[in-house]
This record gives sequence, C-alpha cells and structure tokens, in this order.
Amino acid sequence: MLGLYYRPAIILFTIMWAIAYWMQKSSYNNHYYFLILLGTFMAILPANKYASLDVKRKPSLKSITCPKWCYTIFIIQMWIVYTYASVHKIYPGWMEGEFIAMNFAGKADYPIIGSLLQEDWLQKMIVVGGIVFDGLVVYLMLFRKTRMAAFSLGVIFHLFNSAVFQIGIFPYLMIGLAVFFFEPESIRKRFFKKKPILENLKLGKVKITPRQGYFAYALIVYFIIQIALPLRNHLYEGNVFYTEEGHRLSWRMMLRYKTGRCSFEVTNPENDSTWVVQPRDFLAAKQARSMAGKLDMIWQFAQYLERQYEREGFQEIEIRANSTVRLNSGPYHQLIDPEVDLTAVPWEPFRHSNWILSPQD
Repeated sequence: MLGLYYRPAIILFTIMWAIAYWMQKSSYNNHYYFLILLGTFMAILPANKYASLDVKRKPSLKSITCPKWCYTIFIIQMWIVYTYASVHKIYPGWMEGEFIAMNFAGKADYPIIGSLLQEDWLQKMIVVGGIVFDGLVVYLMLFRKTRMAAFSLGVIFHLFNSAVFQIGIFPYLMIGLAVFFFEPESIRKRFFKKKPILENLKLGKVKITPRQGYFAYALIVYFIIQIALPLRNHLYEGNVFYTEEGHRLSWRMMLRYKTGRCSFEVTNPENDSTWVVQPRDFLAAKQARSMAGKLDMIWQFAQYLERQYEREGFQEIEIRANSTVRLNSGPYHQLIDPEVDLTAVPWEPFRHSNWILSPQD
C-alpha cells in the first residue's frame, strides 16, 4: 500500500489471496475472485513510480506519467463486471422482486430504514434500478458531462448496498476504482497538488517493440476469456441457477437464495447392506450447508467417502446422493439422479453431466 518493494509485495499478496480463495470452496464469492484479477493487474502496473516509498528509496524510479493501458484495463474489467451483473438480473427471481422481498423481510428491524425497506414501491425501484445502474454506469462515467452525476449516484448506490446487503469491501472497492474514469489533471488537482503539471507533451511516432506487442496480445486474449466465461453456461443443459454448471466466475451477484438438503446412501454390494450418511457428521456446518446445492462439492464428497470406507476395508462401495434444492421461496426439486452411483461417474468440467437434474428434466 505504501509502495515499499511494491512489485514483490503485490505479487505475494495476490498469490496468498488466491491460495486462500482456492482452499475453501464453500466461501466462494464473486468479489473474492475480483480481488485476484485486480491484484494481477496491480502486479503488472508501474504503480510505485510516484508518491511511494520505492521512489524515496530509489529516486530514479520516479515518473509523472503512465501509459493509457494502465487505467484502460480497469475500465474494461469494470464494464465486464457491471454489464454481466445487469444482464444476469433479467430473470424471474429478480424481475418479480422475489429475492429483494425475501432479503428485505429480514431487515425490518434496521434502524431508520428498516420499515422503508418493506415498502413495495422501494423494492420495485431497486429491482429496476439495479438493472439500469449496472447496465449504464460505465457508459455514463466515460463522458465528462455525465461523469460527476454518475459518480455521485454510484456512491449512493454502493453505500446503500453496503448498509443493506452487507457485502464486505466490494462497494468501497467499486467507488475507489471510479478514479480511473477521471482525467489525470482532475486527480492531480484533488490529490497531488504538488505534483508537476504535465504541459506541452509531444507524442511522436510510437514504435511498438515485440515485447509490447506480445503484451497487447496477452491482454486481448485475457479480455476475450473474461467476456466468454460468463456465457459458458449456455453450453450446458438445464437451469444454471439450479445446476451451477457455468455459474462461477460469471458475475452472478446477489440474485437468489438457494437452499437445499443433501444426504448420501452408501451401499455395500458384498452383503447388500445400505446406510445413510449425513454430511454434517464429516464437515463443518458452513461446508455442509454450502454443499447441499453445489454439484461439484457433492461429487467430491462422494469420492472422499469412498476413500474413507476403502481405508476401513470396504470394497466396491456404491454412493448415491439424495439432494433437493429450491430457489428463493419456490418448490424443492431433485438435483441429482438418485439411481446414479457417484463413485462410478467422472466429473465433467467442460460438458453437462447427465446425472445432474434441473426442474425441466
């Protein structure tokens, strides 16, 4: 943060955060994933070239300019996040106000705003406003005439989300990232008044080195992947809100309540005995709750159970899952074919698994 040995520090931070993120699947959050992307961006930026302890330590590092790509990549990434956040809200659970109504029902005791959150007109305004704000804010921030109005609205929007939805640092992160939309001179006047004014900068013909060309291609590939990832659920059968195939890394944020129940039926073919296993007997409470509606975690737990019983001397164990889930206040639906032995099927990360069911099956 202070710019002391900045490059190794931000690389180490990003690696450590990524490791923590990957270690605990039950704590998945789009915001945590976003921090990995931002940390990676910061690791390639010359962010320590001014007002940093690195410059104090090594004055030759000092620079008052940076290439335009340094802030353009943040704008493009924010456009992707906001755009998909808007598009993904266009589904019945959000459009009909069901998720918002359920969320606000538990906040009636909030000081000052608790009773206001129960008003139907406010909930409808948030349903529509969420789609409109996420869909337009980046475009409005790009133009000088609408920039301050959009920024002011964004501050109100994100502070409201922080107070009502309590989603950690994400609202403040998005407010802070708005700095990349403002002209450099505006930022200098407000935050770095002692910084020299850049005048009469003459840009000659720029020669792109092979290294810069490769870097540009890498960024293009990166953003193509970022745009494609949230669309991959269309390659799978079924409702992504139930099956979760293609759900992660797709900016589906604060759209639903998904609750479920899951137990496992273990069969020993040698003596034709069967018994039921409850995940909470093996997992932490949060893990057990999270696993009930996540197919990959259910499959992984079945493999774990198989190894546990093999250590105890059992052979050819069969494990079937009884999992039912519902979205918001809807009816429960069977999530997994109860006749399928999960120890006998592979996990298919790039195509639909036939043992996964959704309401239309």
